[in-house]
Amino acid sequence: MSVIVIGGISSPAYIEPIDTDATPRSKRSTVGRVVAVVVAGLSLYILLPEFVRVAASWPRLFQLEPWWLIVGFVCEVASFICAIALLKLALRSRTWFPVVTAMLAGNAVTNTLPGGDAVGASVQYRMLASTGIDSVQAAGGLAVSSIIGVGALFALPIFALPVIIGGESVSPGLVHAGELGAIGFVLIVALGYVVLTTDRTLLLLGKGLQWLINKLPHRHKPSTDLGSRLLGERDKVRSDLGKNWWKAILLVGGRIGLDYSSLLAVLRATGVRPNPALILLAYSATAVLALLPITPGGLGIVEASLSGLLVLARIPSANAVVATLAFRVGSYWLPTIAGGVCYFLYRRRYGALRQNGSPPEAPPSFS
Repeated sequence: MSVIVIGGISSPAYIEPIDTDATPRSKRSTVGRVVAVVVAGLSLYILLPEFVRVAASWPRLFQLEPWWLIVGFVCEVASFICAIALLKLALRSRTWFPVVTAMLAGNAVTNTLPGGDAVGASVQYRMLASTGIDSVQAAGGLAVSSIIGVGALFALPIFALPVIIGGESVSPGLVHAGELGAIGFVLIVALGYVVLTTDRTLLLLGKGLQWLINKLPHRHKPSTDLGSRLLGERDKVRSDLGKNWWKAILLVGGRIGLDYSSLLAVLRATGVRPNPALILLAYSATAVLALLPITPGGLGIVEASLSGLLVLARIPSANAVVATLAFRVGSYWLPTIAGGVCYFLYRRRYGALRQNGSPPEAPPSFS
């Protein structure tokens, strides 16, 4: 995700529409889209039986305990608020409207298009840049919030280690999920440390991105200082997060913790009393699998993996299926609808989304 976001830096300069004469880049882009659609289609076909089984349980949603269901949905809303606040902190933005609309609209795109992670990141970047936020600042803020979120996600299984070490019987599948999370956490921390403390890595990355940007067709003004701009933005983000490190920790903890609490609440709504540590392993493994850009928003992957892992976490199969559906309503379907509404509100305030992400000539007031 972070690499995709950083790649969005190519958007500031206006790229004229390509005419009917296809260029090699446009052909590669078309091939990439076709491959993404084919892979997503095949994956959904393979996962279709489990997805249908989960979706077909929707009548049972009306049999769930309403108060626990409300608690689950409230936790999910609060989780998204924490994610938005974390992005606002990383962007150093003083206003909420552009951050809220960009994040939810980009999330909706990610949830609906094959290979939507790249398109969703691009939409977020262009929406933020079109409101007057500096392009490098927008890209850097998106990358930082993404890296922090993914790092915290991989760290989740560590909190379940006391249960495993304590000798409680745990399914091998859940143990492997914990091991995967621990390895991923180490890799993410190492990557974050290198990016935040060394200049050479970021300069090399900037040089490579700059070469790609300058190869774009119809680009009139070559980029020459991308590496130094990345360093400057990195230093600003590091300084600001250094001053507000406790806010970042609370927000990322709230983002993931409340999402996990939402799952616990909908499980309680089915009438079972889940083991929080085992559910944590199932939740973290599913979240890591959902990071793979195979289907839009992990559609089918989450339903199949979460319901199966909940069974390994000693949840009866029927309860696991309906809890998975309720959880996905709050974490996938409702935010996707909200994202469409947010994009409409964004258009009402700022007009059509510009191809280059440049701010309007007379930007409306953010108040």
